[in-house]
Amino acid sequence: MKNQIFILLMIGSLAACSKNLSNKTQEISGTQINKDSTATAQDTEVLKPVYITDTAQHDTDDPAIWIHPTDPSKSLIVGTDKDKDGALYVYDLQGKIIKVISGLKRPNNVDIEYGLVLNGKKTDIAVASERFTHKLRIFSLPDMKEIDGGGIEIFVGETGNEFRDLMGISLYKNPKNEKIYAIAGRKNGPTDGTYLWQYELSDDGSGNVKANLVRKFGKFSGKKEIEAIAIDDALGYVYYSDETVGIRKYYAEPEKGNEELALFGTEGFTRDNEGISIYTIKDGTGYILVSDQEVNQFHIFPREGSKDNPHQHDLIKIIKVSANKSDGSEVSNVAFNDTFKNGLFVAMSDNKTFHFYKWEDIAGEDLKIAPNGEKTEK
Repeated sequence: MKNQIFILLMIGSLAACSKNLSNKTQEISGTQINKDSTATAQDTEVLKPVYITDTAQHDTDDPAIWIHPTDPSKSLIVGTDKDKDGALYVYDLQGKIIKVISGLKRPNNVDIEYGLVLNGKKTDIAVASERFTHKLRIFSLPDMKEIDGGGIEIFVGETGNEFRDLMGISLYKNPKNEKIYAIAGRKNGPTDGTYLWQYELSDDGSGNVKANLVRKFGKFSGKKEIEAIAIDDALGYVYYSDETVGIRKYYAEPEKGNEELALFGTEGFTRDNEGISIYTIKDGTGYILVSDQEVNQFHIFPREGSKDNPHQHDLIKIIKVSANKSDGSEVSNVAFNDTFKNGLFVAMSDNKTFHFYKWEDIAGEDLKIAPNGEKTEK
């Protein structure tokens, strides 16, 4: 009888140990996941890129993807090389440098938009933030011809320390009226809800671009800085990283007001929540990827929010990448070629390169893949 009781006690003890071990699987790479999160424990596999780009001269920072209108295999990656004698580098889909636009004064971030009307013709554009001159630098695509008359000064009139030092830049195209806007952030700024400034871009009458200030918005914690900005054209939202605090969400359309819709990703990052990119699917679903810079990881959140709240973005998954200390990224769902047939994810690495990943490697068995051939520009 005593032996039977002992055996039963041992079974109960083992069951309790098993339960405790199961609970420990909620820790992902040293990050405690909220019990309400849908994320599951990830293994320690580090994803390897398909291509690593040719090396830039100084300090790569932020990439953008331009999709060729008729042949996606001829698409381009534009990336910043951040220095006082910096440049924009243009790469092909194998990471080979095909053009360098040099002589820029610390270009920080870059973004791409499609169909700005200049001289009566729709023109695709790349817009970079030139930090040391406080200017937007704008180039036509794919030729990378300067179309800004030497640059457009922004944050004019600001006098605070580093209040004009351009950092983040993202472009928004209203799907209905096709107006195109640039939303810019800076190294430092006010905490009164006017950290980001939004400009409407248009033809100045001579074929160059002009910018008209239409809005000031966006909370700032004052703790570090705001650099990473990403815009979901189709759903009409702008996201930005208030570093060490979380990701803030607002409407991209000026007429919809300046209400903060969400603050998420407030836990689990090692220190800086950084680069943001959005993988879109035409049904309104998809994923928001945010860099956990110090530990070479990306946290992935649902683009569509939760079932009951479109602004509730709970962590789904964390991936480890080979790109080191990445603070800039971009992603597209386009079927580019036989290598990137389900989409392309580009991440900056601190060794003066960018890394190109297949979307299916990012997705694994957990995330969806857009239907083959589906094209969403942003």
